[in-house]
This record gives sequence, C-alpha cells and structure tokens, in this order.
Amino acid sequence: MKKAIEALKTAEERGSDLLIFPELFLPGYPPEDLMLRLSFLRENRRYLLELASHTKSCEVTVLVGFIDSDEDAYNAAAVLKRGEVLGVYRKMFLPNYGVFDERRYFKPGEELLVLKMGDVKIGVTICEDIWNPVEPSASLSLGEGVHLVANLSASPYHVGKPRLRKEYLSMKAYDYHTAIAYCNMVGGQDELVFDGGSIVVDASGEVISYGKLFEEEIITVDLDLDENLRVSLLDPRRRYMRSQNYPVKIVDVGGLRRKSSHFDPLIHPIPKREEEMFRALVTGVRDYVRKNGFEKVVIGLSGGMDSSLVAVIATEALGKENVKGVLMPSMYTSKSSLEDAQKLAENLGIETFIIPITDVFRSYLDALKEVFAGKEPDITEENIQARIRGNYLMALSNKFGWLVLTTGNKSEMATGYATLYGDMAGGFAVIKDVYKTDVYRIGRWYNEWKGREIIPENVFVKPPSAELRPGQTDQEKLPPYEILDEILKLYIEEGLDPEEIALKGFDKKMVVEVTEMVRKNEYKRKQAAIGTKISTRAFGKDWRMPITNRFREPL
Repeated sequence: MKKAIEALKTAEERGSDLLIFPELFLPGYPPEDLMLRLSFLRENRRYLLELASHTKSCEVTVLVGFIDSDEDAYNAAAVLKRGEVLGVYRKMFLPNYGVFDERRYFKPGEELLVLKMGDVKIGVTICEDIWNPVEPSASLSLGEGVHLVANLSASPYHVGKPRLRKEYLSMKAYDYHTAIAYCNMVGGQDELVFDGGSIVVDASGEVISYGKLFEEEIITVDLDLDENLRVSLLDPRRRYMRSQNYPVKIVDVGGLRRKSSHFDPLIHPIPKREEEMFRALVTGVRDYVRKNGFEKVVIGLSGGMDSSLVAVIATEALGKENVKGVLMPSMYTSKSSLEDAQKLAENLGIETFIIPITDVFRSYLDALKEVFAGKEPDITEENIQARIRGNYLMALSNKFGWLVLTTGNKSEMATGYATLYGDMAGGFAVIKDVYKTDVYRIGRWYNEWKGREIIPENVFVKPPSAELRPGQTDQEKLPPYEILDEILKLYIEEGLDPEEIALKGFDKKMVVEVTEMVRKNEYKRKQAAIGTKISTRAFGKDWRMPITNRFREPL
C-alpha cells in the first residue's frame, strides 16, 4: 500500500488520467493457501479501502489488484477514484498449468468491466485474460469498442519470455485494433521471479513504451486513441468478426484531463540471454534474502564453477559485505582448487574462512570402522565428506544467522548427482534451475561484462569434479554436460519420451540411463531447498512427479 500511495502521488503530479498496478498488487502474488485464511481476506479488503481513501483529492483513476470475496473468492481489480471503490472486475480466465494453480483458490468472473472516461472507453483485464486467444479481448474491442485494454499482470519469468511477451502483445493490439497498456509485476516471490517489462502498444501494434526488466518504475505515456479508428478504417477485418455476448458493467469515471506533463517514450532493450538469466537470478536471491529477514549469506567455496557463479550472483544481489565464503578442504582437495576459491573471493572482496574437514572425516571413519568392517570404500565415504561440509555451513548459519546458499545446478538436481544433507543442505538453491552448460555461459558473460577476470580462468578450463576421492571427475558418472543437458531439456522441458529423444540422434542407452536417473532421484528433489525458476519447467511448482511409481517409459 505504501508503494501504491507513492505511485498515486507521482501519477497525480504528472497529470495522469489512469494509473495501473499489477495483478493482486495489494495482497501479493501468488498468495497460495493464505487465501484460505479469512483474516487474510479481511486485511486485504481493509487495505484496499484505505488506499481508496488516499484518492479522495485526486483526479487520477486507479486500477489495483486485490482479492474480492463474497460467497467465494475472486482474483480482482478495483477501480478507485475520489475516495471510493467505483467498480470491481473479476478475472475471467484462471490459469491452471505450469506454476499456476488459480482454480484451487478463485472462482472465475462472468462480467466485463468498461471504464468510460469522457469519449474514451477502457476495458479492464487481468493477466491470463489477455493470453486467451479470443475472449475477453474480442468482446471488449469488437463488442464494446474500447479504445484501450488495461491489463494488470503478474507474469512469472522464464528465459526468453520478455521477448515472447512483447511480440505477442504487439500482435494482439494489431489483431484487435485496440491499444494495450500491460502492467507487469517486478520482484522475487519464493522460487518465482517477476521481470516487469511493462509495455504500452498502440492500435497498429507499435510499441510506444517498454519498461525496464527486473526494476520497479512508473511509466507515464500519452496515447493517441484516434489511432484506433484510423487503423480500423484501413483494415476492415474486425467488421466481420464476432464476439461473445457477455454482460457488461460500465463505470463512468469522469472526463479526461490535460495532456500529461511527463512522457516516457522509452523502449528499453531486451538483454542477451546470459544477462537476462543473470539478472533474474540476482533478483531472486536479493528478494528471497531481504523479504525473509536475512542480511548475510554463506557459501561453501570449492573452487569450482557452480560455487563461483553462486558467489558472484550473491555479491551482485546483496553487496560484498553481506557474503561469506567458506573453504573446507580435505585430503583430496587440490591446491589449484584452493587457489581458485581464494582468488575468486579476493576479486569479489568477500570475507572467507578456511575450516578443514580431514580430521573430522577420519574420526567418522574411525567411529564406523567396526560396523563397516569387510566393506570396501565407496560412495558412502564420499557422501560423509559432503555432509561434514553441510554441517559446518549449517553451524555457521545457526551461530551467526547467515542464510546458506546451496550451489547445485539443474543438471545435478535432475540426475541426483548431489548429496542429501551435504551439498544440498541450505536455505536457498540459487542455480537449481540452471543447466551446467549455462552456468559456464553465464560465468563467461559475467567476466566480459565486468571487463576483467572475476571468476579465474582455471575454473572454466579444468574438468569439473566433486574432489571426494583421488582423480574424480563428474564425467565418470555423467555423460558430457553438452550432451546431458540437451537430453534433459528434451525430457524435462519439452516432455519428449526416451524413444523420441533417441530419434533426434542421441545414443539410446545413454538416453535410458539419463531418464532413469531423473526418475530415481525424485526423492532427493522433494527435499531440496527452493531456488529461482528461470526455465519453462523447473523442479518445484512445475514438476509434480510421484516418488512412488512403477511406470517405465518404453524405448
């Protein structure tokens, strides 16, 4: 509400007619099972009315997202002006795919809402409404002849979505000959990141203004709504289109004011893929840490690529003074790994601690020698080392209140190449949705962006290894990451069967082994820390596989 009041003051100073906030702006998106608490619904209503009171002396009309409730709950937008709630629109199309679960919580609306502002008509929609191919856009533009469709949105980020969204809204405006003002949420909420990129498009599909990604801002735009009629006269297709006969509520909010004293005709560029991913990860870490009351984080630095990138992201998100690195060498840790970890920490300016695990590891082996008698060393001893390190990090977290950031990537999470209660121990998994090949790409981009070697070159060129036994490398148990990641993307994100993946040229035996690793390690992922989602299908809300199942995909 405080943010809304500040934005209201700015809009009034600029002479704006309409101020649009994101979807469910007051309660936050997604509220999930807070929705089932009547006290939460009541507080949400109380703050809406309080915000309305701040519009008493304002000429600007406000559209703000909130939860409406009577006999049921609705994802809604309120129309506020001169101290009153003049109308409410209830979202008609509720998404229930991917990370969305709105049908669990909301009932769909059944009525269109049109604001009448002098001779101008504005149709109100919420997020999924505008992604639906036909309605309610058709009824608003064709049936009601609105000049502008206002869309309050909370559209979660994944790689490539800013460009997709921009192109889609441009085509949507062109198809319906109606200007669109699309306001998207910014910031991290648990594993979701909302990337902003709010956009205003005229009736010809031309982008008038495109906001910054991953940054809050107030965009003020003057629209020539005569453009709608001009486009319709030149392209008569809409004359022959039909719309649904939805009931419509018209809310007269008064006439238009003077032309605004402020105009942001800025079209911010969409960054390259690696920068886009990096900024999403930084936003996810910053908001999760800050919103949950932490100040500092701690990371186990191994001298490898994963922990190096996590340290870089954390430093950018929180500042070097709030990031602690811990080096935990064993008898198997190479000298170069220690040097790489120390060099990274120096380049970032973060404080580090060295806490060896060798003596503790030997005490474990001594305590277990009678029970393990007659058994050859295997992965058990490797996992003990990882769990000692996890214990160290959690002890520091308990003692100093530092949040432990885990360093596992998506390739490892998918195949189970990680240790429960070891390197998986922690509060937030920064790169759990980043494939290993992308970890390297983002690291390379970061050094180029900084114009100097922050992540040491040796980290990029040495074979990746957990260093839990002599001469160990990741490729002993996993296919080369360049091949592994492509198989995983086809299986996880595109939903292809092993047989379909093999037909794309991958070795059949390898495909079966990889997909079996994914299946067998579901129990690990269920116990992993949450982390920022940046792909089209992340392990978490997107991926809901049962641990207990006997289904085997044929090949």
